[in-house]
Amino acid sequence: MRNLLIVSAGVAALASTGCATSKDARPEDAATSTAAPTAPAPEAPVAPANPLLAKWSGPHGGVPPFDQVKVELFKPAIEAAMDTFRKELATIASNPEPPTFENTLAALEDAGRGLSNVETLYGIWGSSLSSPEYQAVERELAPKFAAFEDEIFQNEALFRRIEAVYNSPDKAKLTPEQQRLAWLHHTRFVRSGAKLDGAAKQRLGAINQRLASLYTAFSQHVLGDEEGYTVVLESEADLAGLPDSVRAGAAAAAEARGQKGKWIITNTRSSMEPFLTYSSRRDLREKVWRNYVNRGDNGDERDNNAIISEVLKLRAERAKLLGYATHAHWRLENAMARTPERAMELMEAVWKPAVARVREEVADMQKVADKERAKLKIEPWDYRYYAEKVRKAKYDLDQNEVKPYLQLEKLREGMFWVAGELFGFSFEPVTDVPVFHADVRVWEVKDKTSGKHVGLWYFDPYARKGKRSGAWMNAYRGQERFRGEVTTIVSNNSNFVKAAPGEAVLISWEDASTLFHEFGHALHGLSSSVTYPSLAGTNVARDYVEFPSQLLEHWLSTPEVLNTFALHYQTGKPIPPALVARIEKAATFNQGFATVEYLSSALIDMKLHLAGDASIDADAFERDTLKALGMPKEIVMRHRTPQFGHVFAGDGYSAGYYSYLWSDTLTADAYETFTEGKGAYDKAVAEKLRKSVFSVGNTVDPADGYRAFRGRDAGINALMRKRGFPVPAQARQSKSTP
Repeated sequence: MRNLLIVSAGVAALASTGCATSKDARPEDAATSTAAPTAPAPEAPVAPANPLLAKWSGPHGGVPPFDQVKVELFKPAIEAAMDTFRKELATIASNPEPPTFENTLAALEDAGRGLSNVETLYGIWGSSLSSPEYQAVERELAPKFAAFEDEIFQNEALFRRIEAVYNSPDKAKLTPEQQRLAWLHHTRFVRSGAKLDGAAKQRLGAINQRLASLYTAFSQHVLGDEEGYTVVLESEADLAGLPDSVRAGAAAAAEARGQKGKWIITNTRSSMEPFLTYSSRRDLREKVWRNYVNRGDNGDERDNNAIISEVLKLRAERAKLLGYATHAHWRLENAMARTPERAMELMEAVWKPAVARVREEVADMQKVADKERAKLKIEPWDYRYYAEKVRKAKYDLDQNEVKPYLQLEKLREGMFWVAGELFGFSFEPVTDVPVFHADVRVWEVKDKTSGKHVGLWYFDPYARKGKRSGAWMNAYRGQERFRGEVTTIVSNNSNFVKAAPGEAVLISWEDASTLFHEFGHALHGLSSSVTYPSLAGTNVARDYVEFPSQLLEHWLSTPEVLNTFALHYQTGKPIPPALVARIEKAATFNQGFATVEYLSSALIDMKLHLAGDASIDADAFERDTLKALGMPKEIVMRHRTPQFGHVFAGDGYSAGYYSYLWSDTLTADAYETFTEGKGAYDKAVAEKLRKSVFSVGNTVDPADGYRAFRGRDAGINALMRKRGFPVPAQARQSKSTP
């Protein structure tokens, strides 16, 4: 049993469902054919097979049948695939032979393939092509997914066989990977309630089904607010301060909404951030900012506060049923952090220096505002605008000066080059596979030395109606060699504003870093070299999965990438060395803002889930907790609670948003392995990284994998150096070491 039921768990970002009547089998045709009384009665017409249930066919080991997908096919396909999976599990559970690794755990790995494939398609539609028709199906199926997952994990006969294999003396004879798989399956079943009594199992099932419905409503509400709130710019005066690239994107957004001749700032981060950075219209900055930070919090039919309160109550009850003090303790048990207390210790160690840096940043911005006689106190909608002015004054660095060199397509080529240097991959475009939208393109990934096929990489870079905001990686198919060699299929998905035909898409430095980040997830999947699918690729601990992705961000700023791929979109000339030097000099600029914006969200997430079964008003909790933390009034959380999809659109990052900081602690330390060696492209270090981290999936404990790469645990010092914060005294370092 691979990592199934991902849709109900709300983890489409990292792994992320019908039989319609055929036009050729009309009822009237059947009636006509039976009119002659002497003719033998014909067989009833055979309903056409649901194409979503077919085994993936075509080139490259089979590909998703995107050209066959229709929303009305999802429900019957999922229900049929569930029935098939149910029968496969029943066969395993009722096997009269004594439980063995092969007839139980290996058989479990081989079960549910059809459902996994259908769920992949279903999840892609949910994140990339959501429509009212799809959302209706989603609302209906969400509790069914949860119920089916409980049906699996509460199957007593199946669990007895898994437990027998796990506790058998013969387990010592298994390979290390097989032993890890036995631990994984046993742990998943126990943590999902396999050992509960009947009444507790029934209550657990009810909780999970209700949560699934709440998660779906939460995410649909946020998407509705993203699509329902925009700022229309009517005249040139409304465009004051905006660079040409932002103007062009706003014009394209308006035209797409039937308002050609105007400009629209959509309610997504990729549209909001550049507007707040460059617009000199403070009144419009505030309006755009309020639209964005109030998603899910407008007191209307899409308000998420009541959902959050109920979710927290149900999670607390579920944790107690399963024997844990809080939801946070349940979630972190098998993470690298192990306990919420260790995660909190790391966050608190970084919080105070980050807040202190914010105070310095605000003071610098206020000086600029005062010098300009702006007659204002810095507010959240001013931060990006005045930070850009400070950047220019302190470092002679204007992001508008950098952006012309950051062409999306050239950066994609740069990512491919980095993947070749570090992992030996080559990328060749292919057009022989179906895609789910015309904007999606596909590349075949090969080993540069042997020419062997490694996998496929799908790229969906542009924003569209029905696509959730942000950026993510998706695994359409995981690598395995269990029943023969199976190669992986991965995707990267972004929300860049599409340029006019023939024009380059220019992106910000932050967006370029995100592009490399998500590609790091893809390389994690592409590098996988394991036997069993449940252990492959990015199927690792939540606070480890961001390590490979955050690590790859470092290569964007390497001279090799900038000199070759950061080319001016008009002249084709590489970015000037003097500009690169200024970028390097400003590397830690605004790190107070970036850290506090993120870390406030992570702290609220953890504190919400450590509150147990207390009744919580989300808005009040957020406000009061931030005040107690000393949150600077000039900043808001990166993800305010009513729109915090990582945490409330599924269990995925619940009590786990700290993971980015935990992983970045590893990232900063790991990159110093390269700089201590021959540099960013040190072949020996890269090979060690591939062997110990990127290729092993979940076949080893992540702490052991990191030690195999680095030779020791990571400390906090490298993280503090990376962010430009004071390094703590060595005597205190061990307390904050992941």
